[in-house]
Amino acid sequence: MFFFHPLDIVLLLPAIVFTLYAQYKVKSAFAKMSQVRSASGISGAEVAQKMLHQNGIYDVEVEETSGHLSDHYDPIRKKLLLSTKVFRSNSLAALGVAAHETGHAIQHKNAYFPLQIRQGIFPIARFGSSLAIPLFIAGILLSIPFLQTVGIYFFVGAVAFSIITLPVEFNASKRALAQLSSGGYLRTNEIEGARKVLNAAAMTYVAAAAVAVLQLIRLLLIRGRD
Repeated sequence: MFFFHPLDIVLLLPAIVFTLYAQYKVKSAFAKMSQVRSASGISGAEVAQKMLHQNGIYDVEVEETSGHLSDHYDPIRKKLLLSTKVFRSNSLAALGVAAHETGHAIQHKNAYFPLQIRQGIFPIARFGSSLAIPLFIAGILLSIPFLQTVGIYFFVGAVAFSIITLPVEFNASKRALAQLSSGGYLRTNEIEGARKVLNAAAMTYVAAAAVAVLQLIRLLLIRGRD
């Protein structure tokens, strides 16, 4: 009775549906734009390397990694990891994703404040998100309100991480599109294709933040019902 309430459906169902829709959109946009080759013929790996150098970044390695849409920038190891379909392809999708991840490396070099905040709270958020729900449930089962409260505080860290991720991702996409255009990697009529992929990807981060916030509200309501 403590873990379910009709209001939970009202809170979480729309966010879950939005999440599924966002995941569908990013996969669909990436698949569609992966079939459209750029006129420049340059690969995602080449775009990333050239953009790094144009921004005075020479200590970041561009490497191929396994997985689908597993592309990411590792600020600790100074590596820009691109999935095979991005690293080797010259499609609009590949160039958009490669430029976006390069945008994170540029943020890192320029000490972009939201990125610094995200990096700072990442260890806390990762640790807290793994313990939040178990502590909260243990607090209910053992009738120890203090554990519930600690669980909620831990979850707040995970929510904060999801929220601060939004400006980081939006800014990286903005940088990517600007440099793809100014650098001549994509023609004016090709930019929209890359934009569609990046906008769809951004939706997944918005959905994740929405789910996190609503889950926090749900925990607070459960805490109040207990």
